[in-house]
Amino acid sequence: MKILILGAGKMGSFFIDLLSFDHEVAVFEKDPKRLRFTYNCQRFQTLEEIREFKPELVINAVTVKYTIPAFEEVLPYLPKECIISDISSVKTGLKEWYEHCGHPYASTHPMFGPTFANLNQLSEENAIIITEGDYMGRIFFKDLYSRLGLHIYEYTFEEHDKTVAYSLSIPFVSTFVFAAVMKHQDAPGTTFKRHMRIAKGVLNEDDYLLQEILFNPYTHDQVSQIRTELKELLDIIDHKDGEGMKAYLTKIRNNVKRDIEIKR
Repeated sequence: MKILILGAGKMGSFFIDLLSFDHEVAVFEKDPKRLRFTYNCQRFQTLEEIREFKPELVINAVTVKYTIPAFEEVLPYLPKECIISDISSVKTGLKEWYEHCGHPYASTHPMFGPTFANLNQLSEENAIIITEGDYMGRIFFKDLYSRLGLHIYEYTFEEHDKTVAYSLSIPFVSTFVFAAVMKHQDAPGTTFKRHMRIAKGVLNEDDYLLQEILFNPYTHDQVSQIRTELKELLDIIDHKDGEGMKAYLTKIRNNVKRDIEIKR
């Protein structure tokens, strides 16, 4: 299959490496410095090169802010039957755009990134495939993610956005709070150092991505839960309520235990 990757960033390069030995792969990237780290693929910097390549599948791996603009830029140069796809963690506006783009489409979300995941060992990572869209496009990604050993879940666009609001907004906001109140430690403990590594990783993400995840319409209710829990915990602390603390710890340990049992 002829596959065009839009963007040679970390995830774009990952998909190039992943696909280039089984498919004819090309990458369209405007920053020539990023093209230095690509191999075993054709490297394009003009739209006419895309027209001549005639891709059968496009994987849009640009920064989430430019997902739709990147599609709109290359669309006139694609064959009518070309399947277009995204791997964006934020799907805001994509469903409506896809429905009027005139191309078959597939939308997925690899629930891992180069910041924390070991891209060479993904057997404990997850991926979401959006149930709307082209059947053959969905099958392509299902086969690809299965070969990587990923746990695959199939959600609608709406179900995806609700999942992201929970799985990303809560840890992101918790990290923001940690970073907002932290002070330099000359001799930090293990727990502090682990939180610091997470904070540095999250804050290294693109600002627009962080903004769009937090502006997800389902994020507010998730963040409100954090506020509710903090209020309860602060009340226990203020009253030095030993029994209340014991009950609270039991509750949150049960939450973690349930999550582990579900994974098993």
